[in-house]
Formats: sequence, structure tokens, C-alpha cells
Amino acid sequence: MAAMNYSLFIVLGLAPSIIWLLFFLRKDVHPESNRMILKIFFYGMLVAVVAALVEIGLSENDVSKKLFDAYPFSALLIYGFLGIALTEELFKYMAVRWTVLPHPEFDEPVDAMLYMIILALGFAALENMLVLLPIIKGTLLPNEAITISVLRFVGATFLHALASGMVGYFLALSLLEPKKRWRLLLTGLGIATVLHGLFNFFILRIEANLFSVLVPVAILTGLAFFVSFGFRKLKNIASICKIPQKL
Repeated sequence: MAAMNYSLFIVLGLAPSIIWLLFFLRKDVHPESNRMILKIFFYGMLVAVVAALVEIGLSENDVSKKLFDAYPFSALLIYGFLGIALTEELFKYMAVRWTVLPHPEFDEPVDAMLYMIILALGFAALENMLVLLPIIKGTLLPNEAITISVLRFVGATFLHALASGMVGYFLALSLLEPKKRWRLLLTGLGIATVLHGLFNFFILRIEANLFSVLVPVAILTGLAFFVSFGFRKLKNIASICKIPQKL
């Protein structure tokens, strides 16, 4: 029984990210090496641990607890956008900026989107596994774990990939237009953070209603169209060949 629980934990935790990874890799005309893909995916898992520790630190300190007690709704809203959404999008971007940009395999504009998505899927995989941890103790039933994994496949995991894909698009533009570099980067991170925060807010609302379902669906749909557009546009841009300078 314990062995089956561990197997379910690993399979259901990784499956949503692996499926989306295979989907997005098909969009790469010049495939990256398997070693690079696995490395970036693993970096994403590591970044998720760091982000989780930061989020816990931001919510568990004395000042935050007092704000949550005094202004529960406002504090939760601010924490959802800045403490969670901004933290996660910023950490994912910084990980790619430090590990991928200097690498010789980063040689064309579309790579910015692709590597951001790969790292985000590693990030989401670790998140999924943390959510499914109770299955190991037997406090989460297999059918419940499967339901959670499916919901995260179409929800949180997809959101991470799409939001980071959007940031990757603006990252690519910032490399092509150095004079607008920071404006483009801040635009990408800002939009991704707002949409990420809105998605989380409506998904976690206690009073479930049609509006709470339609907004997250609209966010995912809009991001999916944008990322698809971004891939098409960047594929038509000449290769960066060499990054002129680090961000």
C-alpha cells in the first residue's frame, strides 16, 4: 500500500507538468538538448522551494499576522498579488536570467519563451507534489489525488506555463530592443503578476459561483492566445545569435 501511494504521489505530481512540457516542446523548430531541458526543469523545482520559503516568511511574521487579523480581506488580497503572484513570477524570471541567458544554447528569440515555460513547469511540478503530500500518509485517497492532479493540470500548472511564457515573450523583446529593456521587462512581469493574482483570487474564493469559474477560464484562454501569438511572432524574427549583454 505504501509503495502504491509513493508511486501515485510521484506520477500524479509530475504528470501535469510532463504532459504540458511535451506539448510546448513541439513548438520548438530547433529542439534544445535533453540535458538542458532537464536542467532547467530541475532549476524550476529548486526555485519553487525558495519561493515557498519566502511566501511563508512573508505570511508568518508578526506584522503580517497583525494585518491579517485587523484587515483580513485587504491583507489577503495584497498578499495574494504581491506575496505570492509577484514572488513566483519574479523568482521564475530571475532563475532564467541567471542560468539560461549566459548559456550558448540560448541562441534565438523564441528560446526566451520556451525556457521560461520549461522552468515554470518544473516550478509547478514541485508545487503539485507538495499539494499531494498527504497521499503518502494515507490522508488523501487515490481518487481524490487524481481529481486534484487533473484540476491542477488544466489550472495551476497551465497558468504557470502561460504566465511565464508571457514573461518570456517580453524578455525576448527586451533583448531585441535594448533601449526599451526595462520597460518591456516590467510590462511582462506586471501583466503576468496581475493575471496570476486574479486567477488565484477567484479560484480560492469561498463563495463558488459562475463568475468565479468564468474569470479563471477567461484568463487562461487569453494567455493561451497570447503565448501562441508570441511563439509565431518570435519564430519570424532573426536569431539573436549572441546576447550582447546580460540583463
